[in-house]
Amino acid sequence: MIKVGFITSPLSSAHSVRGVGFYTKRLLAAMKDIGPKMNIEIIEILHPTSYILHQFDIIHYPYFDLFWHTLPIFKKTKTVVTVHDVIPLEFPDHYPPGLKGALNLELQKLALSSVDRVITVSYSCVKSVHKHLNIPHEKIRLIYEAADKKFKPISNQKILVQIKKKYHLPDKFVLYVGDVNWNKNIPGLIQACQSIRLPLVIIGKQAAEIEKMNLNHPELFHLVDHKSLIINHSLRLGFVPDNDLVAIYNLARVYCQPSFAEGFGLPVLEALACGTAVACSQTDPLPELAGEAATYFDPYNVHQMAAAILKAQRPKIKDQKKDEFSWEKTGRETLQVYKEIL
Repeated sequence: MIKVGFITSPLSSAHSVRGVGFYTKRLLAAMKDIGPKMNIEIIEILHPTSYILHQFDIIHYPYFDLFWHTLPIFKKTKTVVTVHDVIPLEFPDHYPPGLKGALNLELQKLALSSVDRVITVSYSCVKSVHKHLNIPHEKIRLIYEAADKKFKPISNQKILVQIKKKYHLPDKFVLYVGDVNWNKNIPGLIQACQSIRLPLVIIGKQAAEIEKMNLNHPELFHLVDHKSLIINHSLRLGFVPDNDLVAIYNLARVYCQPSFAEGFGLPVLEALACGTAVACSQTDPLPELAGEAATYFDPYNVHQMAAAILKAQRPKIKDQKKDEFSWEKTGRETLQVYKEIL
């Protein structure tokens, strides 16, 4: 039996309610279900120490921090790392690392150079990891994420009415799920919604806590001039449990992903799985995920974004791409990566 140590620290940190946490939780569940059939045992590791790590055949870090030294340089066992994006390296003017961050980046690059495989979540991320982190293509494996099976159309109107009342949702609204970092382009989305007089509902911890956030942080400095815009012109729900989130996707007139850049863009798949109309940026990797099921726009053009939101139509069943993306497939392909490096 192959013993794989799977690092679960994203489940007990701030990442737990963000994309890395969702990826860690769902991949772990899928691999634990499928692993025994492939002669692989997945063992969770919350606090990785050298004493613990050397007991395994493979160690998998399901995250990679560019500016914090989170990956050991010297490794006593085979190592797999998932890199979700390198957006700060693609837009350095908006994500200055500072002296300490720059030093940690070099240490992280050194640590990453000796891993056995790097998993990325989109083709555009494959290209970026190769370019900015100098990882050879033969070490990189593309494995897509997926929407959880619970994301689906809801026909029970009683459930939808209850959720609408619970969160005081308007009759028609545009939905956005995620953080408010620069690359997410939330000020542009708010301006687009204002121009077409559609309320914007934002789900995510960052937007809900913007009053007490340190906006001098490099990733949030762009919000200094837009704080009041977000507070006064959006309904901020904070973290929402998955079951409620499914209903809110169903209630939304349109889901909009206005990003300048993404590593993946999971909410787009979740919205499509719920049968929600999607308008999203034409920048990679969103067209890679949504195909013909979404309506696209230039994220730097607010008028084009507004027009796309009005034009977006509910996707046809055949356009929802459910067969292409599933956590069972993600888990199986990840387990296959483990097998190929032994």
